[in-house]
Amino acid sequence: MPGNRNVLYLIIGALVVAVGVLSYQLYQAKKQPEGFQINVGPDGLKIQGK
Repeated sequence: MPGNRNVLYLIIGALVVAVGVLSYQLYQAKKQPEGFQINVGPDGLKIQGK
């Protein structure tokens, strides 16, 4: 029976890590600014729409 309990803890830990990673990725996706981005550099003027 102790082996089953360790496997259960491993599965629960993996699920917690997966939820954390997915939450962080969603946060990063929402953090991106919306609208236009204007860059002036050595290649000239670049305008990107998001």
